[in-house]
Amino acid sequence: MGGCRTSFQSEWADSLTVGPTSPQDVSSTFWLFLGGVILSIFLSLGLSSSSHAASVTDLPVKPVRRAIPILGTTTNAQSEQVGIVAEVQLEFVQRRDHKGLDLQFLTRPGKFSPYAQQSVKDALILVVQAAGLNSDSWTVRFILPYPGVTLYGESLSAMAALNVVALAKNDPVDEKTVLTGTVTMDGHVGTVGGVPLKILAAHEQRYRRVLIPEEPDVADDDWETPFLMEVSPVGSIKHAYLALTHRPLRSHLNEQPFAATLSQ
Repeated sequence: MGGCRTSFQSEWADSLTVGPTSPQDVSSTFWLFLGGVILSIFLSLGLSSSSHAASVTDLPVKPVRRAIPILGTTTNAQSEQVGIVAEVQLEFVQRRDHKGLDLQFLTRPGKFSPYAQQSVKDALILVVQAAGLNSDSWTVRFILPYPGVTLYGESLSAMAALNVVALAKNDPVDEKTVLTGTVTMDGHVGTVGGVPLKILAAHEQRYRRVLIPEEPDVADDDWETPFLMEVSPVGSIKHAYLALTHRPLRSHLNEQPFAATLSQ
């Protein structure tokens, strides 16, 4: 043991001592050094574990993106009303905090009218509640990829809300099926106008199936189902979600309390 103490002392004498040393100094220095080694090992282990925990916590949250087809109407060069299939880009993020639903509508390249925004907000709250989900950790962002264009109306609201919930549940959406309609307070697909024109537009874009409200708009004319297309009236948002995803809107795994707050 004496040799060990001498070797440690001789290696560290220049940095730890000044002048002649005694046996008591050698013993004291050895125990100080040994304690320092143990302390440094302990601290290094603690720092590595804490840095690992921090790295896991600070991992970036990546958005999930999806393009949503929207049926609408517009005016052509001859000032005639025609149907159109537009695209709205959707970004969904599941955050680590629970500060409330953060719903955003970007103003570029295109923008959403205040009425369109409100209709999507209302529809999303109702669909989330019907699905039994908790949206207080969601960030949802809508983007209209047409410069200088403003999207009006409410007929996009059901399609937009159901797609948000499908992303949250990781359910696939049938790319050949499109829906037009609103979401009513009692959980039904609400009436919208221009359905015959929208059906023709969807047929031109080779959609296989169009979901429409059960209750037709009184202003709409009669229409015929285009060749090789299925037009399906849907009553409830549960029925519409099943038709879009082939999955149930609500299951026993989704029995979380509903709490959604909208950021302005």
